[in-house]
Amino acid sequence: MLERIFENTLWSSRFIVILAVVFGLIGAVILFTVASFDIYETAKYVLNTYLTHAHPENFHDDVVGGIIGAVDLYLIGVVMLLFSFGLYELFISEIDAAKDTAGADSKILAIHSLDQLKDKISKVIVMVLVVGFFQKVGYTEYNGALDMLYFSLSITAVAVGLYFLGKVGKH
Repeated sequence: MLERIFENTLWSSRFIVILAVVFGLIGAVILFTVASFDIYETAKYVLNTYLTHAHPENFHDDVVGGIIGAVDLYLIGVVMLLFSFGLYELFISEIDAAKDTAGADSKILAIHSLDQLKDKISKVIVMVLVVGFFQKVGYTEYNGALDMLYFSLSITAVAVGLYFLGKVGKH
């Protein structure tokens, strides 16, 4: 009897994961909201710049940087969503609404192990790093051939990394 009580208590303790799921969803909503406001502010800046005919020297860099920064936040929000969905499916229950609306072909929420969750999250994190890399590249000044060589090598390294990332999990 003591063993049954202990095992039931142990099994029920998995519901503590609900905290990570709920706060992960809150984090995702916050990230999507902040990214949306960043896009709105960038659009407002572009319209104001064109209406007043005042084009600052780094106008294009500011616009591209603002949009890429927002994309970065959206991708991190996606990581939080995948994290929340994955934890819920692994520890609590399958998401029935996802099956009903997405159909049998949808695999975005199909997470059956911690390795699958890790793989999905790591792919999105790599994309966040790639977006961050290109955001930094936009503000870098190149002062010679050696800088351009380093730039081309870094682009090649990113491309090769993305190629191999695409091969992961495919037979």
